[in-house]
Amino acid sequence: MSYEDTLLEAEMKMEKSFEYLQDEYKKLRTGRASTGLVENVKIDYYGSPTPLKQLATIGVPEPSQIAIRPFDPNSLQAIEKGLLASDIGITPNNDGKIIRLNVPPLSEERRKQIVAQTKEMAEEARIAIRNERRDAIKQARKEEDAGDLTEDDLEDFKKDIQELTDQYTEKVDKLQESKAEELMEV
Repeated sequence: MSYEDTLLEAEMKMEKSFEYLQDEYKKLRTGRASTGLVENVKIDYYGSPTPLKQLATIGVPEPSQIAIRPFDPNSLQAIEKGLLASDIGITPNNDGKIIRLNVPPLSEERRKQIVAQTKEMAEEARIAIRNERRDAIKQARKEEDAGDLTEDDLEDFKKDIQELTDQYTEKVDKLQESKAEELMEV
């Protein structure tokens, strides 16, 4: 594998770690309605666990409410049952056509707990990014041992991979800070 390929592969893996963190943050309950809170909830639809976003249109008509309109009206009961069984902690209101979820505001204590949780999640993402750096450097050392990479190229690679690591770590930090600010808003 060439210098550029190794660097590109490491960047793709770092991007995946960052995207995973973004997806996990979407699932956090912030006191504000968000479709990310429920779109991946698994619903038992004709014996098959199916993500809610494949069964219904999910919208946020008000800042504290999520509306779920199933494509198939017969799936309404299954969706309600799946939401009750999920760990989102919100009781669905079924009016026969639409399921509404009223998102209650969070207490100050709960907000602080969730902020602490976001810090832990961000640290896990940083660790994954640093692990990708370590793996890429290990790969580059193998290439140097095989004679495919010079010692100078290896040093340049280490600089480049460190810059990439710093870039993604900074993105994680900014994302965590913005999520913490969003959570502490009342």
